[in-house]
Amino acid sequence: MDSVIEQQRGYHEELERVEDAMIKENLRKKASYRDQINSQHYVKQLLERAGEISELLVESYEDRDELRQEEIESVSGPNEFGEFYRRYKALKDYHTRYPADIQEPMQFEFIKMQEAFESQSEEVQNMVTFTDEEGYGKYLDLHECHEKYNNLKGLERVDYLTYITNFDQLFEIPKEKKNSDYKDYLDSLLRYLFSYLERIKPLLDLDKEYEEVKEDFESKWLLGAFPGWPKDTSSALSRTGAALDLSAFSSSEELMSLGLDRLKSALMALGLKCGGTLEERAKRLFGTKGKTLDQIDPSLFTKAKTGKGLHDGTDRHKEIANLEAQIYHTSELLGTQRAQTRENVERKLARTAEELEEEEEVEQYSESESDDDGEEGVLYNPKNLPLGWDGKPIPYWLYKLHGLNIYYDCEICGNYSYRGPKAFQRHFAEWRHAHGMRCLGIPNTAHFANVTKIKDALSLWDKLKDSKTKERFDSDAEEEFEDSFGNVVNRKVYDDLRKQGLL
Repeated sequence: MDSVIEQQRGYHEELERVEDAMIKENLRKKASYRDQINSQHYVKQLLERAGEISELLVESYEDRDELRQEEIESVSGPNEFGEFYRRYKALKDYHTRYPADIQEPMQFEFIKMQEAFESQSEEVQNMVTFTDEEGYGKYLDLHECHEKYNNLKGLERVDYLTYITNFDQLFEIPKEKKNSDYKDYLDSLLRYLFSYLERIKPLLDLDKEYEEVKEDFESKWLLGAFPGWPKDTSSALSRTGAALDLSAFSSSEELMSLGLDRLKSALMALGLKCGGTLEERAKRLFGTKGKTLDQIDPSLFTKAKTGKGLHDGTDRHKEIANLEAQIYHTSELLGTQRAQTRENVERKLARTAEELEEEEEVEQYSESESDDDGEEGVLYNPKNLPLGWDGKPIPYWLYKLHGLNIYYDCEICGNYSYRGPKAFQRHFAEWRHAHGMRCLGIPNTAHFANVTKIKDALSLWDKLKDSKTKERFDSDAEEEFEDSFGNVVNRKVYDDLRKQGLL
């Protein structure tokens, strides 16, 4: 058994080698998107290993059994040379008894791991499990969630392409239709998005992300500003639609003047017990003044409408809204994959079955060649062409065909450059341009398509506001009146004539 100090030295060596392996992996050039995902998962494994080693080191330095302190005293005491030769003799005796027991240096383990990644072995190529539809992290596979959405009662059935575009617009669904089946659908959707996000971005701190989402949701929920869930009015009476306003009464004696029937109807509207004498009803009703339903004593409610039932309904709504908040944030993190999925689905819908089969064969053939191409080193790319799906520069004719040699700048997006007309046209509906328009106080409508200058957008917005102002109905100029002689005049002239007594 190694000594405690030797164990700590081994832990420190392993920790340094793990950190060195992470640095080398981060500096290594990734040839394809598959390689990027596998590299992140490899770095995550190294991070987890570094965390385990650090925990062992902390536990060893705490020295709860005091073995480390005893060993330090034994090697630093008055008989340190005797202790040294005793350990040296024990080490020689061990190797004499077991001459074939040769320990492999720790360096070899990390060299083998690095060689496995550089050679792109089959095990390294398939570190993560993806479905065929997901294309190893390129696209989303929401077919199962789409089917569950279409099976929800009361909601309009949509096709898969529309669902991918609008699956996070949950605020448009009426609050009355968000039942238990809807909550089950949100659970399944969030589970898939969370699992997919873990697979394509393993280094992202999801716990921290969703903790921030939870804090933001709690603040919006208290203010009633969460999308799709407006805050109910705070007054207990106005919340249930009762007509009686208690703000005009200063005591229960004043309420007694309304009579038994009026007090009974007000109590029934609140779901409170409505029996008893006139005085008891007045005191019971006056006790709800300025309180919400949650603050009223539960014993005052009838059996059909207890305080517990109200709390359960509120908690259920809050739980559903919390799931929606997490889905909103997750869909933002997956914005790139979502756009690629939409393009992939549109491309597949425009192709025949034979073309799809040919495309699958080409993809399989290209993946089989990727291992041989991975060792070629730096790719020859003198024209700085963008890389294709196989990690190689795309053909120059395709580069010119799609206009990727042309850059379009958008001042509204913070002078961000878009490569090619397709990306430029698409960016008007994306978040960056919409955020820039919101900062200018302008709605991102079709009127502002192809407008990239802030000055042009502001001037166009002023013209639109002026035209809307002119289109408004002007009662003084457009409202017509007829005098006693049958003459038709506008309102202003009619008022002037009437004031002068000429009518």
